[in-house]
Amino acid sequence: MSRVALKSAREIEAMRRAGGLVADTFRVLEPFVKPGATLKELDRIAEEHIRAAGATPAYLGYGPRSNPFPATICASVNEVICHGIPGPRELKDGDIIGVDIGVLMNGVYGDACYTYTVGQVSAEVQGLVDTTRACLDAGIAECRPGNRTGDIGHAIQTLAERRGYGVVREYTGHGIGKRLHEEPTIYHYGAKYTGLKLQPGMVFTVEPMINLGRGETRLLDDGWTVETADGTPSAQFEHTLVITPRGHEILTL
Repeated sequence: MSRVALKSAREIEAMRRAGGLVADTFRVLEPFVKPGATLKELDRIAEEHIRAAGATPAYLGYGPRSNPFPATICASVNEVICHGIPGPRELKDGDIIGVDIGVLMNGVYGDACYTYTVGQVSAEVQGLVDTTRACLDAGIAECRPGNRTGDIGHAIQTLAERRGYGVVREYTGHGIGKRLHEEPTIYHYGAKYTGLKLQPGMVFTVEPMINLGRGETRLLDDGWTVETADGTPSAQFEHTLVITPRGHEILTL
């Protein structure tokens, strides 16, 4: 593992502003997440808001030159776990949609994800969404100096599996700063007291992806969209946070 860069107070303040824009973009989007809305329309609203704030969408054009991501948000509906590409699909009553938003602002990145319920969802699906959010909270609760990255993953895995859900293993949280993806890697499973020791100044995302069925995934032919292997729904929540001397601060609230 390469060395983890600890962020300065100035960098953390810049990331706080970038994270604030991410949170504000979710606030702007929320009223439009309803039956009949198209994923492309949600993408347009998010892009316009981010650019109006003087920032750049982090995901647009991200990735290999041969197949860059073509949109501002990742819009992952129902069985799509992550990296869903916004298109003409309309949301319908009973859907869930994971919206992942990243921005580049004043040289640093902010990154978060929220799963919305659309109209009236089933009790089974609501339970998945509620548990995934609880998994994020459980993981973040382990984020303090002296703990290890394995403590984060263990808390998430234990809660999800105790309630009968599958934990996605192939896609992880990550360090973030002047690059969208840095060290450390934050796994959403693992053993307590293992992994990298957390230190003040570390900035990273925690972003559990929890499936109603098994944890296995499959990548579609577009090279981006990831679905559950068994076709069951998946939910995701994510925050960017910094380790502080006394614990942590969430930068995308």
